[in-house]
Parts: sequence; C-alpha cells; structure tokens
Amino acid sequence: MDHDVVLVLGGGNALGAYQAGVYQALHEAGILPDRIVGASIGALNGGIIAGNAPDRRLVRLAEFWRPGLANGDWSGSLHDTWRRSWDTIGYLMAGRPGMFAPLGSSAFSPSPPSIYDTRPMAAQLAQLIDLERLNSGAIPYAATAVDLETGEEVTFDTRSGPIGIDHIRASGALPPSFPPIAIDGRLFVDGGIAANLPLDPVLDTPPGRPILCIAVDLLPAAGARPGTLGMAAERVQDLIFAVQSRRTITRWQERYASAADGGGRQPVTLACLTYADQQPEVAGKAMDFSPTSVRFRWDAGYRDGGALVALLRSGTIIVGGPGLQVHHLPDQQKAKAEHPA
Repeated sequence: MDHDVVLVLGGGNALGAYQAGVYQALHEAGILPDRIVGASIGALNGGIIAGNAPDRRLVRLAEFWRPGLANGDWSGSLHDTWRRSWDTIGYLMAGRPGMFAPLGSSAFSPSPPSIYDTRPMAAQLAQLIDLERLNSGAIPYAATAVDLETGEEVTFDTRSGPIGIDHIRASGALPPSFPPIAIDGRLFVDGGIAANLPLDPVLDTPPGRPILCIAVDLLPAAGARPGTLGMAAERVQDLIFAVQSRRTITRWQERYASAADGGGRQPVTLACLTYADQQPEVAGKAMDFSPTSVRFRWDAGYRDGGALVALLRSGTIIVGGPGLQVHHLPDQQKAKAEHPA
C-alpha cells in the first residue's frame, strides 16, 4: 500500500457501536489502520482495536458492546420509540455493566463530584486491552482530553509516552455524569468537549506519505425539524458537537488551500462517515446501551463502512489526490446511487 490509513473516532457514548460496525467492514476488506486517534467513546473503541492483535479485535469489540443481555431491553415489546426511551431510563437508573455504576453511587465522592462511578470501565478495559501491545508502537494510538482546571487540550500519544487505562478513561470522562480522572496531579475530562472529532492531532503532524483518514462521527449536522421537546433536545445535542466538527474540517480545507500552509504537505484523503440514520433514536440516545439499539447502530456502521469500501474499490474515492480531499458519507454513496457509472 502506498499510503497510510488513519482512523479517527469521535465521541457519542452509546452511539459508539456504530464505530464498531464501521471497523468490522474495514477489517473484513483488509483496510487496517496504521494509526488511531480517538475522543471519548472513540478513544475506548480505538484502544480496543490498537490494543489487540488483528484476529482478536472484532472479538474484543463484541465483548465490549455485546456482553450478553446484562440489563437487557427494559421495555419488552413496546413500540421502538417507547422502548428506546424506557431503556434509556433503565440505564440511567441502573448503570451499564462494564462502564458506569448506578445513579448517585459517587455523588458524595471527593471534589469535583459526579453522578456515576466509572471504576467498572477501568476493570473492563483492563480485560479487553493489552497495554503492552497498545504501547508497542505496532499501531500508534492517541486519546484526547481536556484539563478540567486550565482548559488545555491534551493528546495522550503512545509515540511520546506510555498510555494506561486512566488515559483512556480520561478521554471519556464527561462531567458531571462521569468523574474527572487524575493523572500526574492534573484532572482531565472528556476530549469531545474541545473537539468531538479529533482531526487536529492527525493533520497537525501528518506522516511522510499520503494518508487515507477515515473519520467516524456519531452526531449528524443535518436532521429533521423537531416536533417535540424531546426531539428538540436531541437536535441541539447533535448540533453542539456536529458544528464544531464541521468547523474543524473547514479550517483544515482552508489551510491546505493556502499556499503558505498547504504547500509541501502530503496529500490527505479525508473520508467522513457519519451515523446519519438516526430517525429511530431518542433524546437520551447516548445512554441507551440496550442490545437492540446497539445492534441497530453496529449494523448501520457495518453498512456505511461497506459503502466506503465499495467507493474506494470502484475509484470513486481516490487516495493520493492533491491537497486535502474531503468526502462525506452518506452523501457520497447517495450520489453514486443516483448517478451510477
């Protein structure tokens, strides 16, 4: 291969099952990452991928996302919207095994307090991630976080120092739900607060040859006009994060287009996959870990990942073009369907 493959995984908590489906499609096509950068749930997924041998990655992702029925689907055979709503309430009240303990369990912990306890996440990740492999350099891995007190954006990168479970937890420590993580005397919180789709660590220091950067975003910029308060809350949640991602991409397009900053850079093909098929989702979707919802998102990611593979193989998306070439899925696959070769 005459280019590097970089996987950038954004935040979105329970929506992260979509990223697992995308990775499955890429893995089955033999498109394996040479580097991974993640924020929030993307850092967890990325750590599982980078911290396992290729033949164990899908198994470990499945163990994380499909650990058995656990709490199960709380609402049985209700209409899907009601099911998702009730399942969300169930996980808010009871927690999610392997991620966070029940509501109020750490409300009186040392300052700053949080609603949930993420020590179960530490134990789960320790079982799923081979830290020796993660830090071996086989796949350079990075997780982003934010210093709670100074607001400084920080990238924990295996190329500059060892990464442990706490670094990965810090990337997903969204307050006030999850507690900040102390590392070397500093408190760190969710990297998605600053950049939910962490493209800067990749484009700031690109490799010495062309790259295919596959960025998997979990919150769509486009959506239907809300008709209820719940839909309005969901829409605002999407926009808060999706707009910052769009601005980041626009900023890099402008930098690559400028002679002063874009000249001499290696070509970058940026393929943005967004979990756009969210019509069935509800306002509390980020906390709905029910098996049915996880399966829906994983399948959506697998479908969209397969579409990206098809676009690459057909030459619709060409790696190595001049400058920064940006392709948005599902827009790109819709165009191909409407105007087949």
